[in-house]
Amino acid sequence: MAEDLWEKHRARIMNYCFMDDIFFSVCFDGNNECVQYILRIILDKQDLIVEEVHSQRVIEKVFGRSVRLDVLARDGAGKLYDIEIQRTDTGAIPQRARYNSAMLDYHILNKGEGYEKLPETYVIFITENDVLKDGEQIYFIERRIQKSGKLFNDGTHIVYVNGSIRGGNPLGDLMHDFFCRDPLQMKHKTLGNCAKFFKNPDKGGVKMSSATEELVTETERKTKRETKLEDIRALMETLHLTAEKAMDALKLSPEKQEEFKPLI
Repeated sequence: MAEDLWEKHRARIMNYCFMDDIFFSVCFDGNNECVQYILRIILDKQDLIVEEVHSQRVIEKVFGRSVRLDVLARDGAGKLYDIEIQRTDTGAIPQRARYNSAMLDYHILNKGEGYEKLPETYVIFITENDVLKDGEQIYFIERRIQKSGKLFNDGTHIVYVNGSIRGGNPLGDLMHDFFCRDPLQMKHKTLGNCAKFFKNPDKGGVKMSSATEELVTETERKTKRETKLEDIRALMETLHLTAEKAMDALKLSPEKQEEFKPLI
């Protein structure tokens, strides 16, 4: 079964780079060494020690929108790092960074704990383009007191890494590697070895092919759902039917109707 999945998705996997969400998340899940290596370069902190890494961590919100973090890491001092891969500018707008930062705080503080218990948090966007459009390689965003210019020191940090600048320094070499599909062409051996492991069918490729199968299945499911929603809306518009009558006409089961109702 594992061999069949690998053969089915081999071409797709070999074409992955770290800028692909699925490859980034699978490669770095639980991989303290590689995430530490990345954070040391981005933040220029060579003494940073990562102690825990999780990928695709979902922070549920009872009322409102939940968030799925690409990679969530914690260092030895308890600081949290949310690392997000974004290939589209709209996926990395400032409000998205603000929301992720807020959701980290929402997730961390337990009932009854004082606000001083909140750890420092970093929301780091690695983007394909220069989303903030000031031509910088890296942007560090901090809250400041407007009149004095002093830092507000609330412990929140937002960082944008401009992936369009590649080569020329350690951060540029890191971005080169994030867009590189051939592990042998990567400048950082640590990342090259990681990518090579997950593109090997006898090693991490088994996990990668399984994750790819899940992604393909979920994509197909979403496509079918969107097609069905379009059919429902078309019947409602052209025949002036209620949502319930349109779904009855499409012979949707009561369970399916309950699933679609909030989406119409």
